[in-house]
Amino acid sequence: MPAVDWRVTRIARRRSPVTRAQVETVTGRALGLVGLVFGAQTVPMALEQADALVPGAGIALMAVLYGAIVALAVATVTKIAVRTACFAFAALYALALVAWPFLVENPAALDGGAPWLYYLCTVATTAAVVAMPPIWAAVYTVVVPAIYGAVRLLPAGGDAGPLLSVLDALYSVVLGGVVLVIVTMLRQAAKAVDSAQEAALDRYDVAARLHANEIERVKVDALVHDSVLTTLLTAAVATSPDQQELAARMARDAVRRLDEAGATGPRALDRVALPVLVRRLRAALTTFNTPFTVRTVNAGGVELPVEAVEALYAAAVQAMVNSLQHADEPPLSTRRELRIRGVRAGGCVIEVADNGCGFDLARVPEGRLGLRISIAERMANAGGAARIESRIGHGTTVTLAWPQGAGGSA
Repeated sequence: MPAVDWRVTRIARRRSPVTRAQVETVTGRALGLVGLVFGAQTVPMALEQADALVPGAGIALMAVLYGAIVALAVATVTKIAVRTACFAFAALYALALVAWPFLVENPAALDGGAPWLYYLCTVATTAAVVAMPPIWAAVYTVVVPAIYGAVRLLPAGGDAGPLLSVLDALYSVVLGGVVLVIVTMLRQAAKAVDSAQEAALDRYDVAARLHANEIERVKVDALVHDSVLTTLLTAAVATSPDQQELAARMARDAVRRLDEAGATGPRALDRVALPVLVRRLRAALTTFNTPFTVRTVNAGGVELPVEAVEALYAAAVQAMVNSLQHADEPPLSTRRELRIRGVRAGGCVIEVADNGCGFDLARVPEGRLGLRISIAERMANAGGAARIESRIGHGTTVTLAWPQGAGGSA
């Protein structure tokens, strides 16, 4: 039996070589680093070509694009609003490229050189790959270099001639296409790994529970044999006061041990990564007709017991179902959010919030089991806590925390 326990634990804690979250993190941070390097390389050229632009336009253009690059790098490092920062840079770059011919006041000052924007084209196409769905990223990867090729033909773009303009545009398309293919393939492979890992964890969860139940059954059987039956046999043959007192002490000890066994119960000791819970909640959201805005913070490196994951998942889904059933107040539209936050290495706080009609907690009937049983008691039984805040006309927020007190929750 110990050898089996060791093997199961090793299988459960084995990490997948790559996950979707890891792919997004690595891609984003690589983009942030490349953006800073390419941006720094273009600064001297941008300063030289500023004289060819309308007064003030060169500095303004540099401030906007370099500021967007710095914001993108910060977002990728902190993993906050990465797609928003990437989309913003891609959009600003496209606008700057379109505006370039109108900003050039003295084309002769360019001396036939390529606009400094060209050297940020790969950064922009990669940002589009990170921020957009594959089809729109592919469109961006083709359209933006084509716009640059058209600009290059103009005097404001260096009057390069058709051949050089087409070659420059094709070079950007090829680089952007390679990045798009690589990132898309990595995402698909990571998605398959995530699905396989989640399925394996689900199977392991069932096996772990069965194994825990079997251990508990063996323990209770041994307890009954060693304590209860022995106590009954001792009491049956007790004739003297000393023997009866011994039987009474044995009976009290057997009752105490049975109570302790019942209070302990079977528990799954294995831990599950918080991103697995995040994926399960996102999958649950796909079954709803009404969208939730999902925000995830500090999920990496956080692991929770299987029992806590199951309680958080079931309570969060129940809270979302409650919001869908009761929060709407026609004709107003209701915004709903699911916020998931990792707390240090072994804690989690989930908030299900809406700005709907709200309700008075004091007037909830005792017979309504959704809040009391499905949320509050489920979290309490798993060692966590649930807090419900609601006011009529001001929406509802359900906060789930594991363990109790995580993230400052009551």
